[in-house]
Amino acid sequence: QVQLVESGGGLVQAGGSLGLSCAASGRSFPNFLMGWFRQAPGKEREFVAAIDWSGTSTYYADSVKGRFGISRDNGKNTVYLQMSSLKPEDTAVYYCAKYRTPWGSVRYFDGSSYGYWGQGTQVTVSS
Repeated sequence: QVQLVESGGGLVQAGGSLGLSCAASGRSFPNFLMGWFRQAPGKEREFVAAIDWSGTSTYYADSVKGRFGISRDNGKNTVYLQMSSLKPEDTAVYYCAKYRTPWGSVRYFDGSSYGYWGQGTQVTVSS
């Protein structure tokens, strides 16, 4: 059973930075694309960023492009999301997720493409 555990959320002022981590169990982590999603109160879950199995290709939502950076360490089974120039509208629960199929990346922006999800970590950006 795959487990994803996020950490690093918290309260930060607008313009500040915060880093999230997601530790995954299981030996197959290096074979899967990993993604970050977020859900704000009263809103639908939305795609934030994704990174392919090798770390070569990264994908970002337009709303975070240039401010957020996704990376991974396959030796540590961990994916990271570094967030900078944070805005109040970035306030949400952030979830990491593991793609359903190895070496796949089609529809990386679609939550239904992911088979495993973490419990989420709260990020609050004050104005």
